[in-house]
Amino acid sequence: MTDTTAFAPADAGAPLLLDQSALDGAIDAAIAGLTDDRDIRAATVKFLAQAREEAAATVEAEFATHPRAARDTVRAYATLTDGIVRAILRVALTVLHPLPTPTEGEQIALVAVGGYGRAEMAPGSDVDLLFLTPWKITPWAESVIESMLYMLWDLKLKVGHAARTVEDCIRLGREDYTIRTALLEHRFIGGQQSLAEDLGERLRADLFRGTGAEFIEAKLIERTERHKRQGGQRYVLEPNVKEGKGGLRDLQTLYWIAKYIHQVDKAAELVALGVFTREEYEHFRGAEDFLWAVRCHLHLIARRASDQLTFDMQVEVARRMGYEDMAGRRGVEIFMQDYFRHATRVGEVTRIFLTELEARHVKRAPMLERIFRRRRKLKGPWFDDNNRINVADPQAFLTDPLNLLRLFEEALRTGMLIHPKAMRLVAANLDLIDDTLREDREATRIFLDLLLKHGNPERALRRMNELGVLAAFIPEFEPIVAMMQFNVYHHYTVDEHTIQCISTLAQIEREELVEELPVSSHILKAGVNRRVLYVALLLHDIGKGRPEDHAILGAQIARKVAPRLGLSPEECETVEWLVRYHLLMSDVAQKRDLSDPRTLRDFAKAVKTKKRLDLLTVLTVCDIRGVGPGTWNNWKAMLLRRLHAETAEVLENGLEAINRDKRESESKRALREALANWDQREVRAELARHYAPYWQGLTTATQVVFAHLLRGIGDDEIRIDLHPDPDHDATRAAFALADHPGIFSRLAGALALVGANVVDARTYTSKDGYATAVFWVQDAEGHPYEADKLPRLRQMIEKTLKGEVVARDALINRDKIKKREREFRFPTHITFDNEGSEIYTIIEVDTRDRPGLLYDLTRTLAANNIYIASAVIATFGAQVVDAFYVKDMFGLKLHSKAKQEALDKKLREAIRAGAERAGR
Repeated sequence: MTDTTAFAPADAGAPLLLDQSALDGAIDAAIAGLTDDRDIRAATVKFLAQAREEAAATVEAEFATHPRAARDTVRAYATLTDGIVRAILRVALTVLHPLPTPTEGEQIALVAVGGYGRAEMAPGSDVDLLFLTPWKITPWAESVIESMLYMLWDLKLKVGHAARTVEDCIRLGREDYTIRTALLEHRFIGGQQSLAEDLGERLRADLFRGTGAEFIEAKLIERTERHKRQGGQRYVLEPNVKEGKGGLRDLQTLYWIAKYIHQVDKAAELVALGVFTREEYEHFRGAEDFLWAVRCHLHLIARRASDQLTFDMQVEVARRMGYEDMAGRRGVEIFMQDYFRHATRVGEVTRIFLTELEARHVKRAPMLERIFRRRRKLKGPWFDDNNRINVADPQAFLTDPLNLLRLFEEALRTGMLIHPKAMRLVAANLDLIDDTLREDREATRIFLDLLLKHGNPERALRRMNELGVLAAFIPEFEPIVAMMQFNVYHHYTVDEHTIQCISTLAQIEREELVEELPVSSHILKAGVNRRVLYVALLLHDIGKGRPEDHAILGAQIARKVAPRLGLSPEECETVEWLVRYHLLMSDVAQKRDLSDPRTLRDFAKAVKTKKRLDLLTVLTVCDIRGVGPGTWNNWKAMLLRRLHAETAEVLENGLEAINRDKRESESKRALREALANWDQREVRAELARHYAPYWQGLTTATQVVFAHLLRGIGDDEIRIDLHPDPDHDATRAAFALADHPGIFSRLAGALALVGANVVDARTYTSKDGYATAVFWVQDAEGHPYEADKLPRLRQMIEKTLKGEVVARDALINRDKIKKREREFRFPTHITFDNEGSEIYTIIEVDTRDRPGLLYDLTRTLAANNIYIASAVIATFGAQVVDAFYVKDMFGLKLHSKAKQEALDKKLREAIRAGAERAGR
């Protein structure tokens, strides 16, 4: 038997489960005098449960002394399990079902398979057992197996089991690769040892021999499918430690194939065989130890098998592993960066190993296919190695450091993959990428060509990033490699987000997104400085992870990097500006009222030229789409298209193009045309009843809705129109009712009660005393409400507005923060801006989002006699920025500093009280 003990049995205070003879004696004493099988089983289970609890506590305490290394810990858990399983097997064979003179058919061997067979277990791992019999299972063997399983189940162990003969194992292993893989890692636990030895010999002779190629092929396919199920990305922000890309299953795949092909028991043996270099093996070993530590912590925190590193788990795992907050970064973010860097190493090491084996063992392309396949002509020091680019002469290759970049250029030019041997050569010689190479004109030419020339730069950038070439060539990029942003909004690490952005830009250039992104597609087709745009996207988030504002720091870094990449002084200046202001257009579009002429004036003043406006528009679109799936929607597209179009008009024709009077007259003319079938007297009355902001803030379509709602309305009536608005990716909820203080807050409360997320809102008071309020709302998934849900939505809104349901009371049980989002920290920022609008004060509240937040804020404003004209809501995952356009009770801006400070205090108190209530 392989010794898997992490503690020497002779240690004082060592767990009883580590000393088999002492354990057996203690169990004999515990069951002495008992004759009933059920009593014997119960006494055995009771004793083992206590022994297991004590032993597990010892292992857990010992693990806490080296929380980032779990090699001894996973062996210890396997050893403790061995003690339990062997003790139960002995009780079953010698006490419950003794056979003084067994026949040849009445034999049984107990074999551990899978991860347990490999003697690697986390606290909540399954116990996979194979009960091996010589021939068909006898009634005696059935009784032994049944008694054992009852005791194991009573101990609350998750047991996977099978009862088979050696012949069964061979037959089933041929048919099913999962079974074959489990059998590959079998380990004798107890019973008839000769049976287990026979199984090992037969597996090698009748199943494994000569089938290496098909096993490798099956495992490669299985690995690809598993990665697809897990999202296909290594840098998914809530990774599965076991099944995800770069996780433990990838390492286990390597073990399985190594054992199958080379008959090795340990990865270390692959160094002597030339499969790994010593350095690669050390990377492998370090990553394995780290990943197992993470998995063990997950199981211990959850007190069960749990392999998903969710946001709430990440904080606790990071704490247990000793990560602490540093300037500008939380400990959990540093931990996750380490996690992703280990996952990258796992990916590199396993890819090198698997592709090497694939080249050696998996069938080559059929001869005819190889003859008729159009061969790509490779230049320079390369050759075609099984349809992958390889280096013909490593020594000659390394004499010219430029070759470390040319390799990626050749891969893009030919469309071929890079051979693992070539990748290893590059990764092992990154020191050749020094300051001399970074400033070499040919090196910068190659790098810019990778971005600009071949149409799929993300392919080269991702591979360069994984091998460390990108960070070596642009050292300022290194800190953001595998850097995680601990919030629910960003789906990727900072470096992967950057590559996703560049991929989007390349897609637009290839005209693959013309229908989705007509403005950006038109801008690129009309012609922009591509060097500026690609370099700005590459550098836009390079300042993240430091205490300073990442846009300001990023601009300072861009000032150094852009000239090194060969850009002209004018191009460098534009890149620096784009990096500095890469959030500006997104912020203005999502956080400000675009119907306010001051918004457009200030934005136009910031961008100054149409050229910069076009560049910033494309960069903003790529940045938002690069955040993750589902982040981009029609609402954001519409806002950005509108901001681009109206700013372009201002830049070309001056502010006169958007002045209030002109907009008002155009808006009235459009409504008059839309109401052509109305009586002219009614049309004139409708046109006369609204103040100027109404005409600038709403589309004609919405004004038509309000015209119908207001037509003949009574003082005590509440009229509602709910309608999907595909252009906004939201449902438009329009309300007409007699105006009174706090109406905005009551409407916000009604919408919160039905779980509606408000994404934009406007409210206006007519000259004859009616409130016309319109909210654009989405369901919990971020989509417009389905038609069949609208009646319930209307019913709840009506009840709330009539006072039948009190929003404040009803929200108490619904205003909850999701468990996985409770660890996010969003400090509250409140600003008062009297310059951003001509007639309103803009109060911007940046804080954590929750269902009842908008209601709490608007109720506080109403209680302080603040009139809300409009609210612009921008949500970024669990963070929200609510911008309120307001006046005081006299219709004036909030200029008084004392009034602002008092209101700030009350808003913060409403946020604090609401968050406390929601966190219970």
